[in-house]
Amino acid sequence: MADNPVRPPASRSDAAQRKLIAGIVLATLAALALTIADLARGGRPDPPQLRAAAVLLDGSWRFHTGDDPRWAEAKADDSAWETVDMTALPGSHDGDVGLPDYVGGWMAHGHPGYHGYAWYRRAVAVPAGPASWEILGPTLVEDGYELYWNGQLLGGSGRLGPSPRLVGTRPLRFALPADAAGTLGVIAIRVYMRPGSGGSADGGGLHSAPILAPRPVSEALHRVQWERTIAGYIVEVIEPAAMLAVIGLALWCRSRSSQTGFLIFTSIALVLMAARRLNNAIVAWTDLMDLATYAWLASVMWVPTVAAWTLAWNRWDLRPWRSIDGFAGLLAVAGTIGAVMHASSVTSASRLGSIALFAVIGARIVRTGPLRLLAICTLASIVAAFFGGELLDPMGVPGIWFPFGIGVSRTQYIYAIAVPLLALLIVRSLSSQKNA
Repeated sequence: MADNPVRPPASRSDAAQRKLIAGIVLATLAALALTIADLARGGRPDPPQLRAAAVLLDGSWRFHTGDDPRWAEAKADDSAWETVDMTALPGSHDGDVGLPDYVGGWMAHGHPGYHGYAWYRRAVAVPAGPASWEILGPTLVEDGYELYWNGQLLGGSGRLGPSPRLVGTRPLRFALPADAAGTLGVIAIRVYMRPGSGGSADGGGLHSAPILAPRPVSEALHRVQWERTIAGYIVEVIEPAAMLAVIGLALWCRSRSSQTGFLIFTSIALVLMAARRLNNAIVAWTDLMDLATYAWLASVMWVPTVAAWTLAWNRWDLRPWRSIDGFAGLLAVAGTIGAVMHASSVTSASRLGSIALFAVIGARIVRTGPLRLLAICTLASIVAAFFGGELLDPMGVPGIWFPFGIGVSRTQYIYAIAVPLLALLIVRSLSSQKNA
């Protein structure tokens, strides 16, 4: 009987690489299919039969800046208040998630630059009958709100008061009193916009009108609103999961790769990237993080992430330049100072300096680095994701697209390219010595 042939180590290594590459391709296609399916489901318009059974409370509302608890009462005199029209233009949606029935806020209605408290009021006739009625709260508010019915607080988003705690607005349902059917009541909405938020020309307050609906119509519409909200941030969960998977791949390959330093700093950068992206979903879906914390993290987290990527790519060709490491540290300090002190010129200088460092690193990779083409494509995609404002805005590349009616940002598209490329690069680094 003939002996079984022994496969040489190089052959076994190549076979393992092929399996890993096939796994990366299949995982990427599966994630893409899941994302497309959820975007398509969430982007569907509200079922016509549900909207026909509900009442969108758009039209004229009374509006007043300032704050007075008595304005929640049904008998409060609002005859001298301003009037704002909450009627949305056909097909209008917000510029982020794609939420329908979008209207401009109070800054577009005569109060540019105003931050603080304001109130909205209007009378609502609840149809008579045995049905139990609910109000679906506005799905987009800057930044928090409380909703009252005839002076009774039904609930809201966040916590208002002397020390407001503001969270992302989510789909909410508020049950009207059992005796509300067949009566005329007053909805009052107290809104607070935190200082420093909402820099757009149409920011501030309500951007969508509440909906009055009987159960179970309100429950069904609420599910549809949640499907849209989940779809709006599903990429912010799938991509961090992919980044964590790449970290696992990098740690598994570390002992087998000649690019140990690159893999270590890449893993650090991916952890920071995943946390930053996941924060978007946390704020949109839960009350775990307030808007102030979210805004602070958003302004600061790019700094250590860019520094980690700089250190990683400086080690790709195995001969890191100490000068690049030193400049990366100085730019990180400058970026942190700029973010904390809101010094835009310092922040801008730090970002431009980081772009220059990546350009130098890219030139080194083109000249002497292993896996030049794959490495430079991966590096370019990561740089484009972090510096789209500096590199892509001048080219007229839109910052967001709306496939299926759901917003997907430019950064999310780029990460969808960068993460699989990075995984392939890590696998290929297992034999980078012979493929340089």
